[in-house]
Amino acid sequence: MVADPTTGSRPEADADVIVVGAGPAGSTAATYLARAGLDVLLLEKSSFPRAKVCGDGFTPRGIKQIIDLGIDCSEEAGWLHNRGLRVLGGGVSLELEWPTLASFPDYGAVRTRQDFDELLVRHAEKSGARLHEDTTVTDAVTDERTGRVVGVTGHVGRGSGKSGDKRPVSFRAPLTLACDGVSARLALSIGITKRDDRPMGVAVRRYYRSPRTNDDYLESHLELWDRSDPANPKLLPGYGWIFGMGDGTSNVGLGILSTSRAYGSTDYRALLRSWLDGTPEEWGFREENAEGSVGGAALPMGFNRIPHYRPGMLLVGDAGGLVNPFNGEGIAYAMESAAIASRCAIQSLARRGTAAEKALESYPTELRQALGGYYRIGNLFSRLIGNPTIMGLATRHGLPRRTLMEFLLKLLANLYDPKDGATSDRVITAMARLAPSV
Repeated sequence: MVADPTTGSRPEADADVIVVGAGPAGSTAATYLARAGLDVLLLEKSSFPRAKVCGDGFTPRGIKQIIDLGIDCSEEAGWLHNRGLRVLGGGVSLELEWPTLASFPDYGAVRTRQDFDELLVRHAEKSGARLHEDTTVTDAVTDERTGRVVGVTGHVGRGSGKSGDKRPVSFRAPLTLACDGVSARLALSIGITKRDDRPMGVAVRRYYRSPRTNDDYLESHLELWDRSDPANPKLLPGYGWIFGMGDGTSNVGLGILSTSRAYGSTDYRALLRSWLDGTPEEWGFREENAEGSVGGAALPMGFNRIPHYRPGMLLVGDAGGLVNPFNGEGIAYAMESAAIASRCAIQSLARRGTAAEKALESYPTELRQALGGYYRIGNLFSRLIGNPTIMGLATRHGLPRRTLMEFLLKLLANLYDPKDGATSDRVITAMARLAPSV
């Protein structure tokens, strides 16, 4: 058992590190920590396989994180690769290739979250992490004297009422990683609330049997039109996506930012139906072709929950509001933050006293260095595109200009070489460096 980083003592504990949540952030962190020889307890409220509301699309930034983890991302291993992004708006359709860079692969992919999340968690188990499914964590346990997080409490089982099969549980460890997603129960239990001055998003999606299932591009619709009444087309708020899954279905959805006037006052599921009823019938996005129900999820963006470290606990992934405010991408940043958190944790748990605490305190600093300036620009961008007039002007005048759109693809997808890159890469690097860190 590794020593407590603040005291150097070796108290009774259930693990070296507790990781709460076995999504992309938690499973990634558990893998890296277990590989370093630490005893990792991975707690997940549901059981695998389980579905998650997501677009199921991976940009090259996400693929890089998966490759770094040692997972085979080849098409032979079940990944459907894509070449880039197709952008539609203002009567224009533009296909943009993923850039060729030193920092990232030149392809993206799709894979269902039900399959992907189980793939990640089994990878963590093979690395040595101990997975406890059907274990809901509700609160962090703090030391009454120091206020330091020393464990978690919750319950096992899913029953409710007198006939329920829930039983209370508690676990102790010198360090806890909160990877519990947008609910952020652990953060809330110690008083870390979300910041209302940072953007949030809402996304809804559904699967449809569709002839568009095979596509070399992820498709993004910057304008959503309800053309169910051809004589009176209506422009709807938000942006949409169509991702062919290669299995006979497409993942189709839309998102709205909190900077839009429609946020919080819209029936998002009805909005999705209105948009899809106006798409060409031959695409197949109609009720009779639907697979399953419409699912929705919140997207916490731009570091909307801080601080990312309180003594004894790190906030990782969605729990720390790490969704990209430019494009709503969350998986890549969940995994990236998990890798950073793991490095800090490994260093801390190999030290004692003040040196151990310094390693943990470096986590938010490393996050800010990696993403802070970029997210500051993204937060401003989200405010601008929340204005439909500005969004309309940008769509009409920007889309016809390929060079501009290739630059914007790099910016919005956070795909550029920070060192020795092209001119566009150097511009983005300078923008992110000069922007105040969030």
